[in-house]
Amino acid sequence: MEPCEFKDFYEILEISPNANSDTIDRVFRYLAQRYHPDIQETGDSHRFADIVQAHETLRNPEQRARYDIEYRKQRSRSLPQPEDNQNPQPFYEDGTIRERLLLLLYFKRRHNMNNPGLGNLELERLSGCPREHLEFHLWYLKEKGWIARMENGLLSITVHGVDHSNQETRHSRSAKLLTVQPG
Repeated sequence: MEPCEFKDFYEILEISPNANSDTIDRVFRYLAQRYHPDIQETGDSHRFADIVQAHETLRNPEQRARYDIEYRKQRSRSLPQPEDNQNPQPFYEDGTIRERLLLLLYFKRRHNMNNPGLGNLELERLSGCPREHLEFHLWYLKEKGWIARMENGLLSITVHGVDHSNQETRHSRSAKLLTVQPG
């Protein structure tokens, strides 16, 4: 698979890479019913095709093993990790978490304009923010207009989010310059 055409089947099915075959089948049935092109309210032929492709690959042990090798390669080069991801800030430091989420989405958009989105599971993993707290922060960022959900269901940073991130970065640099003592 070429890097530009790599599809994250785990994200498409909204499952963990550790999911067992029963979970994969159960989630597939649910998503296939929801996005089947014949369903007038929620049908989406492109999303349905991705769901079918993901299911066919992940339910076959040999294909899944080959896919997992490529998946790990893609994950290792996908996004820069925040320096402090191993020791994330406590969940009550809301501003830090929101800035980290914006930064992750900013890096993703800069890295790949054709596929600028991240799913909730990936944001949870990269930010170090538990799902139950992540929902609040995502809601806040969406309401501010700094992130948006794309047609494929993934989240991406908006122009307003990029502007806000750039403004915060400039503010942080100015604050650091002001606190540096002359040698």
